[in-house]
Amino acid sequence: MLKQLYDSNDASSIFGYSGLLLGNTLAEAVKRIDSSCCIPFVENKSKGKLGNLVEEYFFGYKPNSDPRPDFPEAGVELKVTPLAQKKKGLAIKERLVIDMIDYVNITDIQFEDSLLCKKFLLMLILFYIHDSGAQWQDMQFVYSVLWAIKDKDLEIIKHDYYTIIDKIKEGKAHEISESDTYYLAACTKGKDGSSLRRQPFSKVLAKSRAFSLKASYMRTVLSFVANSGSNMATNTDVQPEFPQLVSVEELRADSFENIIKRRFEPYYGLDYIQLSEYLGMSIKAADKSKYARIAKHILRKGLKEYNDAEEIRKAGIIAKTIRIEKNGRIKEHMSFENIDYQEIHETDDWENSRWYEIVHSRMMLIVFRQEDSYRGGWEKEKRYVLDKIVFTSLPDTVLAEAKEYWWNIKENVEKDTLYDNNEETQKEKRNTFWRLSDGRHFHVRPKAQTSRDMTESPLTGEQVKKKCYWLDNKYLANVVRQAYGDEWENKFRSNG
Repeated sequence: MLKQLYDSNDASSIFGYSGLLLGNTLAEAVKRIDSSCCIPFVENKSKGKLGNLVEEYFFGYKPNSDPRPDFPEAGVELKVTPLAQKKKGLAIKERLVIDMIDYVNITDIQFEDSLLCKKFLLMLILFYIHDSGAQWQDMQFVYSVLWAIKDKDLEIIKHDYYTIIDKIKEGKAHEISESDTYYLAACTKGKDGSSLRRQPFSKVLAKSRAFSLKASYMRTVLSFVANSGSNMATNTDVQPEFPQLVSVEELRADSFENIIKRRFEPYYGLDYIQLSEYLGMSIKAADKSKYARIAKHILRKGLKEYNDAEEIRKAGIIAKTIRIEKNGRIKEHMSFENIDYQEIHETDDWENSRWYEIVHSRMMLIVFRQEDSYRGGWEKEKRYVLDKIVFTSLPDTVLAEAKEYWWNIKENVEKDTLYDNNEETQKEKRNTFWRLSDGRHFHVRPKAQTSRDMTESPLTGEQVKKKCYWLDNKYLANVVRQAYGDEWENKFRSNG
């Protein structure tokens, strides 16, 4: 074990010392500090082993079960987390697990008194490049971040904490989903989430879960240090770099969802012409993105893309505008992003996939409802008025199908069957992607603007059409109908 070469009472000293790891493997860093120190062989199987090795052989203290932060005097928790080496560069490999959830005892614990709060207010996050063929001590460290959970992040996470606690109190621990919350998630533990635990207010066993920071949140941490100009960075005295939708003061009084809902309410019942005039925007009828532009402007004046907003970026929120017809139907299916075949090829487990992150994200649906025109100028187009904001997430039954959907895409990628059936290709090259006609919740097809865009097959480099993840419109209509409740019959009764 190394002699302690830093002040364990000082966060800055601990952070500075961590820099000796960067650009090195743990074995290399330890050798440079003390050539006589030797790290024993540890099999590359169980998660968390590298963190234990760093604690013992680099920072010089024995791993323990002390509920306090790893450096209690400095109030610093140590976290070691992997990055995946992708063709496009380094990427977050997984969520950052903080602490296990004890269903039985946690319901009476206030956020400020929780082990979670005590452990993650100030974290030293060490990023390393994961290599499945290497031993733990031979994986290279690339970034060190001293990260404070503060201000708005703290308020949003506090709301997330109570969202999870409230579900446990309702006897619904078995219904908890990562998509219930924004920054803080209750992720499953154990292989395939098969480990079960007792919950206090129901006889139904619930999956073992742990508090974790979502991959979308961790991506902003990685981006922060990667764009800092150094391999070491801290946000302790840094202001947010992206446009913000809500303030700390607002969040201390109410939830993010309620704040956003109230922001849209003054504009209910107005069509895009009225909205553009009221908001001082220039919007033409031919603008295909006019409804999304209006929604972004209401969220924050001048917002160009949803993901430019700090809260949407960190939470991975899926924000979409939806137009609902007079008969209560939604004409369009919901598209997500284009399928990254290379990412799927490089991902072995769907829980670490981009698609998993998408379907476990909170969705914000901005609903425009078709209404009869009361004045001229609408002869060539339907009139839709802003009518509702719906926050939702996919239930377990749909998530189970989303998993099958991803594995079907994965199978086509690995067999290099990415070609369309109507192309002149060999029969064995034709894909088996889920189609709209299959009647499932999801299907694969191009977006209109990318129907002729091409990308490479990750196996052969041959050109194949870009395709997109799609969610069925019938499911969306049902979600919106449930959100309307009794209002639905009043607004759509006469239209079927």
